[in-house]
Amino acid sequence: MMLAHGPGPLVVALVMIAGILIAGFVVPTSQHLASLMAVVPATTAALAGPRLTTVIAALSCVAAFALDAHDDLLHTSIPAVHLAEIGLISAFVIASRSIRDRSVRELTEVRIVSDTIQRVLLRPLPPHLGHLRIRATYHASHPHAQIGGDLYAVSKCAAGVRLLIGDVRGKGLPAVEDAEALLGAFRAGARRIRSLQELMAELEFSVRSHFEEAGLSDADAVERFITALIMEVPDEGDTVHVVNCGHPPPYLALGPDTLLLAPTAPSPPLGLGSLSPGDYPVDRFPFSRRATLLLYTDGAIEARNSDGQFYDLGAHVATWPRSQPEDLLRHVLDGLSRHVGGGPMDLDDDIALIAVQYGDDLPAPAAAPVAEALSEGRASFSRPDARAVPRRGTGPG
Repeated sequence: MMLAHGPGPLVVALVMIAGILIAGFVVPTSQHLASLMAVVPATTAALAGPRLTTVIAALSCVAAFALDAHDDLLHTSIPAVHLAEIGLISAFVIASRSIRDRSVRELTEVRIVSDTIQRVLLRPLPPHLGHLRIRATYHASHPHAQIGGDLYAVSKCAAGVRLLIGDVRGKGLPAVEDAEALLGAFRAGARRIRSLQELMAELEFSVRSHFEEAGLSDADAVERFITALIMEVPDEGDTVHVVNCGHPPPYLALGPDTLLLAPTAPSPPLGLGSLSPGDYPVDRFPFSRRATLLLYTDGAIEARNSDGQFYDLGAHVATWPRSQPEDLLRHVLDGLSRHVGGGPMDLDDDIALIAVQYGDDLPAPAAAPVAEALSEGRASFSRPDARAVPRRGTGPG
């Protein structure tokens, strides 16, 4: 336990004691250096724990007494003063170090519990699910948090793979509670509810019920809402099905082109929407082997530079050289870091990113009409803000 920090602190303390002893025996006896021994336990406390500091304090007292004896001071009150000085300083630094170590242990335990809870709430997404390769990243605005008000989840259903991304209005513990309510409802319903419209109505019911219960103790709960987007990628087919409830639309990187998958009629955010499935229109967009989808929260498009300009996510995605989904996430975050100043990202809002593409070892789906047109040069969506025209539907079935 004494050497919990390695032999370094003990060596430093012994060298200091030896140095003061040598100096005390060399200088004239009229120069009393015993009081310098108080520096040794004070220094040790900064490097090691209370036990080693206590041992060094005792050695310092012995060394100070030896110096006073050499200076022929034992018949005076000076040795008692020196010992009292070393004792008081040692007691203070040992008590301070004990309090600090206890606080560090408690903080470490709290961090472990917090990290566990956060991982349970925002589970890591599987790297492969169904026909898809999935990569996700989360950057919390709070430096000591892993999650906040942004959320994402994925689930395998009978038709394919469903992905959820959302953004809770607000920050702090209420935002985390709201995120947990939506994530729990999605995980419970994504597998068993057949259509996206019915699933979204179920999520609206769950979120609204959560807000009503929270409103019993928090009057501001009635003003909260959650923007959300659910995407279904069928196992068979060449399209993705999307229901958008006030969330920023995803980007589709296809060859040299970048498409914004804007909804034809976005629904209100959860907590403000309808309980009727028919009020949630489903848009269909082409999705081929060569394409990569990027889902994100508004923190990625609302980050400002020193001039107050927003980060142009679409333009940056358009410069991506098209490779693996994890490379797209790194490309976006590197550009965001440069945009806000080039150093560690200090953001006012959380950022969640999900990149999705078909796995290389899986059979490619049939080419979508829009994808065929692009590959043959009959159409172009080269501008980052170009919008893909969705094919409206009443649901994926």
